Amino acid sequence: MADDVRRRPADPRPAGPDALTLGRRVRHLRTARGLTLDALGRRVGVTGSLLSLVENGRREPRLALLRGIAEVLDVPLADLLDPTPPSRRAALEIALDRAQRVPGFERLALPVVRPGRSLPLPVLEQLVGLHEELRRRDLEAVATPEEARRANTQIRLERQARDNYLPDIERLAEDLVRRAGYTGGALTHHAVSRMAERLGFTIIHVEDLPASTRTVTDLTHGRIYVPLASTPGGHGLRSLVLQAIAHRVLAHERPASYEEFLRQRMEITYFASCCLLPETAVVAHLHERKRAKDLAIEDLRDAFGVTHEAAGQRFTSLATHHLGIPVHFVRIGGDGAIYRAYANDGLPLPVDVTGAIEGQPVCRAWGVRRALTRRDRPSESYQYTDTPAGTFWCSTQTGSGATGQIALAVGVPFSSATWFRGRDTAVRHRSTCPDESCCRRPPASAVARWRHASWPSARIHQQVFSALPAGTFPGVDAREVYAFLDRHAPASPVQEPGTAG
Repeated sequence: MADDVRRRPADPRPAGPDALTLGRRVRHLRTARGLTLDALGRRVGVTGSLLSLVENGRREPRLALLRGIAEVLDVPLADLLDPTPPSRRAALEIALDRAQRVPGFERLALPVVRPGRSLPLPVLEQLVGLHEELRRRDLEAVATPEEARRANTQIRLERQARDNYLPDIERLAEDLVRRAGYTGGALTHHAVSRMAERLGFTIIHVEDLPASTRTVTDLTHGRIYVPLASTPGGHGLRSLVLQAIAHRVLAHERPASYEEFLRQRMEITYFASCCLLPETAVVAHLHERKRAKDLAIEDLRDAFGVTHEAAGQRFTSLATHHLGIPVHFVRIGGDGAIYRAYANDGLPLPVDVTGAIEGQPVCRAWGVRRALTRRDRPSESYQYTDTPAGTFWCSTQTGSGATGQIALAVGVPFSSATWFRGRDTAVRHRSTCPDESCCRRPPASAVARWRHASWPSARIHQQVFSALPAGTFPGVDAREVYAFLDRHAPASPVQEPGTAG
């Protein structure tokens, strides 16, 4: 059943072998026949030096030459065109040859080792292993905080260009929830379990999940391990399971770079959101509320049984595409710094020199920042804010997260506020940011009085000293995860997910 719902992208690799693999297959078959390069060359009408270039992957042979070689070696042409190396040694030779052709190898200033037959197999294995380790470390070294921020910024801008709407994932998620029996309202835990079962997975709740993980998936035994309960203010159990199965549904491979890791995280989060708030049902709800001029994130949240943040982010994915409403979403911490944000309505989000928004302080006059100073926090607050880019209306909800206070705002340009509950608010403030005189630079009188008469003790943000998490799945303790899987794996193997009928 998994195969009919899992949609893999087209394989970009060519159907036949690359030049290096093709050359190794020619060499393997030639030596098996006891022929030298010159002897084979004479029989097919070319020089031995040309065949040497072919066997070393430095010359792509014409089809006529391949047919001649196949005829002399008495093998079908398909045997030469088989994309798999002819032996383990050949695979290692190909790997070593490729490793010594990449640009990074030149920086090592080491001599090139020819992977000929005289090279002992253990030495060949060690050299290939060393090159693989060097490549792994190079990939980890690339994942600097600056590179990660640039990658995250690129992904955000791509989503903004598409109005944060990903139709392929929308359709896939809608199909899966309908197959699981969803008809409307909140997606139940039972429906999520059925979705997992249809993909060959069983959900297992454990109390000893590795601290560096949110879930762990055992691909061999078809198990998704999740915590006993969700963390207050964090991801719900339904979302955790949906994100875990999303990797399989979206045919993700193990991430080869930090950018790919971040992109996969974005896609699984989007997929889970699409499942918890299915497009057809949500759009019907939004159209009804828009006709009544009573759009409200809190109603969307309550109608589908999700968090306020999940409802706000889902609104940004559908509002522009289906309602024609440009929108922004901002989540900040108690210090006013951006944790997550999106805007396609022209709101001037603060950015650093790389274009990243994470960690940038928002203007103190914005509704999302002012809401943290309110005493009446359980209810949403509304505000108009005049900025250099125009006037914006926003609805803000405050709360507490794992790291302290948070505020979540969903807003639109002044012209679109007419569709929302809270549009009649009289609260209005003016922002001139990024002009520092707006809210960052202290008044001249205060500077004159206190500049030389104060000495504050700064609170150090320890995260600035932390290295960016490394590894294939950044931040995950592989040793801890594998020990966990050893403890929980069933005694006898079962069928691999995706192979069931």
